[in-house]
Amino acid sequence: MTEPDTTGRPPWATHGDAKYWARIRRIVDAAPPLSPAQRAVIRAAFSQPATPKEKAA
Repeated sequence: MTEPDTTGRPPWATHGDAKYWARIRRIVDAAPPLSPAQRAVIRAAFSQPATPKEKAA
C-alpha cells in the first residue's frame, strides 16, 4: 500500500486538478474587481509585524 502525501491523498489520486483549477479561474474571472478598501482589509489580514528577533537582525 502506498503512503498518502501531506495533503492526505494517495499519490495516485489526482482528483482532476486541471478541472479544479479551470473552475477556479472561471470563478475568479467572473468576480467583480476588489475595491481599494477590500484590498486593504486583505493586506492587513496577511501582514504580520516583525518579531523582536527580526527587528534586531
